[in-house]
Amino acid sequence: MTTSSSDHGVSLGMPELPAPDYPDGVRARLELDAREIIARYPDSRSALLPMLHLVQSEEGHVTRTGMQFCADVLELTTAEVAAVATFYTMYRRRPSGDYQVGVCTNTLCAVMGGDAIYSALQEHLGVGNGETTGDGKVTLEHIECNAACDYAPVVMVNWEFFDNQTPESAKRLVDDLRAGRQADPTRGAPLCTFKETARILAGFPDEREGAVDATGGAGPASLTGLRLAKGEKPAARVVHPRDGGPHDEPRSGTAANADVHLSSHDAPQDTSASDPSHPAGPAAEEGQ
Repeated sequence: MTTSSSDHGVSLGMPELPAPDYPDGVRARLELDAREIIARYPDSRSALLPMLHLVQSEEGHVTRTGMQFCADVLELTTAEVAAVATFYTMYRRRPSGDYQVGVCTNTLCAVMGGDAIYSALQEHLGVGNGETTGDGKVTLEHIECNAACDYAPVVMVNWEFFDNQTPESAKRLVDDLRAGRQADPTRGAPLCTFKETARILAGFPDEREGAVDATGGAGPASLTGLRLAKGEKPAARVVHPRDGGPHDEPRSGTAANADVHLSSHDAPQDTSASDPSHPAGPAAEEGQ
C-alpha cells in the first residue's frame, strides 16, 4: 500500500526490494572481467568508473543489478555506487538504443547549425531528448561541448565524431544507422554499438580488425595554430556548404587525419598567410 503526500505532489511507497542478481554464468564472466579491471589500480574503489562501463556493456544501461554487482565486488555501499552512476551522463539509467546520437548544442555548434540539426532530428525520428526510436536503434540527445568546436556543428554517435554536419546529412546518418548500413565517423575508430563501446570504455581492447590503426588523431583544423608556430603555412581551409544541397557531405576521415608534419615547402598554399587583414596573416608572417 502506498501513501500520498498532497503537499508535495509525490507518492510514498515501500522501499524497493534488493536488486536481483545476475544469472550464475553472467556473474562468473563479469567477475573475471572485474578482477582484470581491479588489478589496474592500487585501491579497488578506484576501479568504479570502468566497472560501471563494464556492467553497462552487459545490458546497455546501468541497472540496479549492475550497481549491486559493483558494490559487492568493490566492497562499497550501493549508495556510493549510485552516487557515481547518477553523476556522470555517460552512464545510462534506463534502456536506450544501439546508437546514442548526440547533437552538440553548446554555443559554437548551436550558432553554426547545431540547434537546427537537433530540431530536424527530433522531427525526423519522432522522439524527444533522451528518447529512443520504436525499433530500439537510435536514442537522441542534445549534448554539451565535446571539444571539437573547429568542426562545428558536431554530431556524435556512441562518442565517435561526425563533423561538419547539416540537417540533411544528419538525417541521412540516422537513416543509415536504423537501416543497418555502414556509417563511418569523420575521424576515429570504426563505429560500434553502444554495448560494444561501453566495454571498450571499461578498458578492454577493441578487437575488430583494423580498429586500433584507424583511431587517427587531430585534423588539420585543430592543428592550424601549431603549424603557424612551427613556421609552416596552414592547410587550405575546407569550406563546407550548409545549404542542404548535393555537396553537404562532411569531410572524409582521410582528409581529417592528414599528416601534421608537412614542411612549409610542401604545405598547401593559403593566401590568408599574406593577407594582413586576415587573422592568420600577421602570425604566419612572424613565423616565416
